[in-house]
Amino acid sequence: MPKAAYEAELARLQAQLVDMQAWVQETGARIVVIFEGRDAAGKGSTIKRVSEYLNPRVTRIVALPTPTEREKTQWYFQRYITHLPAAGEIVLMDRSWYNRAGVEHVMGYCTNAQYHRFLHQAPIFERMLVEDGILLLKYWFSVSDVEQEKRFRSRNDDPLRRWKLSPNDVLSITKWEDYSRAKDTMFVHTDIPEARWYEVDNEDKRRGRINMIHHLLSQIPYEVVERQPIEIPARPASGGYERPPRELQNYVPDYAATVTG
Repeated sequence: MPKAAYEAELARLQAQLVDMQAWVQETGARIVVIFEGRDAAGKGSTIKRVSEYLNPRVTRIVALPTPTEREKTQWYFQRYITHLPAAGEIVLMDRSWYNRAGVEHVMGYCTNAQYHRFLHQAPIFERMLVEDGILLLKYWFSVSDVEQEKRFRSRNDDPLRRWKLSPNDVLSITKWEDYSRAKDTMFVHTDIPEARWYEVDNEDKRRGRINMIHHLLSQIPYEVVERQPIEIPARPASGGYERPPRELQNYVPDYAATVTG
């Protein structure tokens, strides 16, 4: 997708996301958006564009680390429940409870019994969320094996993004078909009428982001909320305040003055 067309449409859609957020606050809606998919499929960069101009007190990104030893003994969905939205909140999940159907299953981090219990319970859990009024959207980001390897190599060569590359990510190259089978099985069990899976072709990141954000907006029944204009008052006359001498303050050194471009 051409950069100019992408940037113009992204700005238009991000403005609509701001309108949607205002509607969520006004109505007390609760929204959960799940971002799942292959490693290096572009989930994180899409979340960044979705949340870029939204209020972090309203729209939260949830990216949970490896469960603690205590959390491993809990009901599987328990640690995710605490991150669900209250009225007027949006939660963007950078990976979710579907870890169990993907990486945990493929890498052997859970037992077969735990895996099959998840496939049984996940639809029940999600129906409960939807029945309680939560708007639940699930997106799967797809990318080809060639493009995935290209992105891995790009991350490995970039010191600013190398942190995104983990040993598990690299192993996903050798387990491509295993992840494909796991995804297919997951869809069979959890693509339910109450909470459909929507697949995002993210081979072209610009196109994928635009398609995903446009679809997200189409699934939320929001309306533009009329906002009361805010008047900025005139600054009152000085009451005699005098700022302390500059030399008494600890200022950050002017490093920028040394930058030559």
